[in-house]
Amino acid sequence: MFKKLFGKKETTMTLVSPITGKVVKIEDVPDQVFSQKMIGDGIAVEPTEGVVVAPLDGEIAQIFPTNHAVGIRSKDGLEILIHIGMETVAMGGEGFEGHVKQGDQVKAGDKIVTFDLELVKEKAESIISPVVITNFDAVDTLTKTDDTSVTRGESVLLQVKMK
Repeated sequence: MFKKLFGKKETTMTLVSPITGKVVKIEDVPDQVFSQKMIGDGIAVEPTEGVVVAPLDGEIAQIFPTNHAVGIRSKDGLEILIHIGMETVAMGGEGFEGHVKQGDQVKAGDKIVTFDLELVKEKAESIISPVVITNFDAVDTLTKTDDTSVTRGESVLLQVKMK
């Protein structure tokens, strides 16, 4: 309420990479929903290991029953979707293990999902995993990493300035 009365302070957030691997432009994700930014803008990672960590402090807003996708909401209201691989929902949860549940509070770097990378390579259309801001209308500026590879919990993936 006070923010509205006295002007909103600028909020800039740093998201660390939730996944270790090779950086992929969102436009190069082999799924139109992501590549055409239908659910938001972001970046993707082609994993080299099967561990996903929280990219920022926040609350688990949603974890899919199959554990292939997780939504996180920061205290400032930024909403992030991490989607492991393409068409992985068809795997019915096989090879995925969730370490959080909806409503859990997480810190950047906390383990949220582990998955069998070899099984996903074998059964999914792609292992490329988008990290997308789903409430992009709340974003003023988005800066994406120039790095070609990232380390989970360490490498800066995105810098977000909220409106």
